[in-house]
Amino acid sequence: MSHDHNHLPSEIRHEKPLWWALGLTTSYLIVEVVGAFWTNSLALLSDAAHMATDAIGLVIALTAVRLSRRPPDARRTYGYARLEALGAVVNGLLLFGVGLYILWEAIDRFREPQAIASTGMMWVAAFGLVVNLIAMRLLSAGSGESLNIKGAYLEVWSDMLGSVAVIAGGLIIHFTGWTLVDPILAVLIGLWVIPRTWVLLRDAINVLLEGVPKGVVLGDIEQALRSHDGVAGIHDLHVWALASSTPALTAHVVITDGREQDNLRRQLADLLHERFAIDHVTLQMEIDHCGDDCAVPKPQADHDHDHDHDHDHGPDAQGHHGHVHR
Repeated sequence: MSHDHNHLPSEIRHEKPLWWALGLTTSYLIVEVVGAFWTNSLALLSDAAHMATDAIGLVIALTAVRLSRRPPDARRTYGYARLEALGAVVNGLLLFGVGLYILWEAIDRFREPQAIASTGMMWVAAFGLVVNLIAMRLLSAGSGESLNIKGAYLEVWSDMLGSVAVIAGGLIIHFTGWTLVDPILAVLIGLWVIPRTWVLLRDAINVLLEGVPKGVVLGDIEQALRSHDGVAGIHDLHVWALASSTPALTAHVVITDGREQDNLRRQLADLLHERFAIDHVTLQMEIDHCGDDCAVPKPQADHDHDHDHDHDHGPDAQGHHGHVHR
């Protein structure tokens, strides 16, 4: 079975709802920051940081959708997918700074409680609740089809809960005058945002360091390849991510005597596609394992090896090498 080499989607699905959701979220983020200083509510400011994570999630989703259609060029042969991870690192670091500031400010509020404009606090949070409900409605259609949109949907859903918490805090302050509920809510929201920010940073750094993608078990892939008929051994197996949802794989495959290497290479590529959803595959086919000498380049009469990896786009005279991109 063969697969189309073109990985660009034929259309950009659900992009318009993403733009609407981003516009609503960003607009409310500005309103919430202004409202936080107007009402002197640290809980609103903390929820604004939470709302910022929603905006980041939407930007990442849009970036992934847009960059998936931008083809590679002569300078960037893998395209521009890594910009998604770079943007996530920058935004994650900024969010960490905001979260730590809120926690530090909350400590001062516990020592010296301050007056809170509870009515304004509730109005701003109520407006945010409406914005979140609209954004959830916009994203619901695509949340079952795209991991990026599903992530953005979950971000908005969790922020909706934050808005409810701020409204509840405003009601408590309004009817009881217990202003300590404001820094308590701020701490709770901050403790909710910081771990999620760390997860965002961890995943982005893993992409930049070419780590094994989330959800991929290297041992399972190696076992599947080794157990395939015609494969005598696997070595130099590498799996990494071009972007958060674009895994790639390279490996040296030692084949058994008598196997036709092009047919085997296609079968292995189909296996990786069907079982592990890996489409960017480079397989070097070998009749004999090079053993410990793999790590030491050897001069060849007809090849110039770089760390003994020669990824030709076709078989050589002996039919040893192959390159598959699905």
